[in-house]
Amino acid sequence: MSEGFKGLRLYNTLTRSKEDFSPIEPDNVRMYVCGPTVYDFAHIGNARPVIVFDVLFRLLRHLYGADHVTYVRNITDVDDKINARALRDFGTEIAAGSLSLNEAIRRVTEKTADQFHKDVAALGCLPPTVEPRATEFVQPRADGKTDMIGLIETLIARGHAYVAGGEVLFDTASMPDYGQLSKRHLDEQQAGARIAVDAHKKNPGDFVLWKLSSPEEPGWESPWGRGRPGWHIECSAMSAAYLGEVFDIHGGGLDLIFPHHENEIAQSRCAHGTHAMAKVWMHNGFLQVEGQKMSKSLGNFYSIHQLLETETFGNRPWPGEVLRLAMLMTHYREPIDFSVRKLEEAENTLRKWKRAADLASAGSGPLPAEMVAALCDDLSTYAAFQVLTQLAAEATEGSEAAASLKAALEFLGFDVTSAAVDASAISAAIAERLAFIAARNWAEADRIRDELLVQGIQLKDGKDAATGERITTWEVKR
Repeated sequence: MSEGFKGLRLYNTLTRSKEDFSPIEPDNVRMYVCGPTVYDFAHIGNARPVIVFDVLFRLLRHLYGADHVTYVRNITDVDDKINARALRDFGTEIAAGSLSLNEAIRRVTEKTADQFHKDVAALGCLPPTVEPRATEFVQPRADGKTDMIGLIETLIARGHAYVAGGEVLFDTASMPDYGQLSKRHLDEQQAGARIAVDAHKKNPGDFVLWKLSSPEEPGWESPWGRGRPGWHIECSAMSAAYLGEVFDIHGGGLDLIFPHHENEIAQSRCAHGTHAMAKVWMHNGFLQVEGQKMSKSLGNFYSIHQLLETETFGNRPWPGEVLRLAMLMTHYREPIDFSVRKLEEAENTLRKWKRAADLASAGSGPLPAEMVAALCDDLSTYAAFQVLTQLAAEATEGSEAAASLKAALEFLGFDVTSAAVDASAISAAIAERLAFIAARNWAEADRIRDELLVQGIQLKDGKDAATGERITTWEVKR
């Protein structure tokens, strides 16, 4: 067993098996996750990989040390959808000459990227170590970091790419083992999803590395004319720029396996002459809403911002940590049905955990070893949450269980400071109830007691031994 193995096992899409994880360099764990294309506010499907890989980031930092983990998550700010959004939102200004297309695009991407950062922070996610923007890696850089044009030039020089029809295309036939990740082989690469194959392609599966831009489209000067990069080359450049030619973990959604991740592998391996791009490939499952595929046509397409700030789902806004827990209640590789019922379940569970954690007399205790072990088993959050529920059941005033539960919640990205706020709210509710009892307003007193009970708080009435006055204590209902 290698020196770098810390008991962590991860499912590798490349091998279709769960494997012991050991980083290439024991003191330098490197992970890349595909980030958002910022043409619009991020939707709840985008939230799932952000949350999943945030948990993995936290676990890696715990196992190897925070200073020994580098997490790169990119922002794609050059894309034809972004161009279209800029023309839609600023078409009048562009036509009048008061705003250039590039300026309009920058306005779109700045607004949506800023909102993305606010959204994921509300979901309890740590910022990645580095967050490169695609537009900053198109042309050769002053710092010498890998850039897209440089990679494309290398691919052409090595016989893996060719210029045709005003484009630079990757030659899939030049890579004998193309298709290992998706298990799609070249003889299966017909037109696929594309109705017609471009006549200038050597093979149906060849894909664009560089395409020419019209005067109305954003572009950069290159050896092949003014143009812009293809989608896949962006991540190959940005990952190599910060993580090297071969790194430890590459993550993203299941929908990215083909063509995006398959083509990333092809570009990176052929440009660098390596046997791999990343050791482990991890993919989270699909998300549907209330049993249906999420789509604008069905009216069930929700942004993270909408769920956090409006009443469009379940007639109320939802706290970010409730959305976070709801996402993690299903194993990351499984499909998830996102529903109001699931959010309500997550909210009730989180409330009970936090109130039990509030029984800790001082700071957080040691992380529960059973929870860490569960997460080390390919991020088995269900088993980890069973540990938390057991700790909540064992928690008493000042107990180790309460302190460990508090530490576990903090580790998983939940805000335990609000537990104290809850305690203050409970005390205020008790005081209000006692006032109603003193006024013989039994109906209102019973209403407060019943509302607290629904929230998992059991009130106990008694008398002060010294004064004989009525007192009320509370505990988390088991």
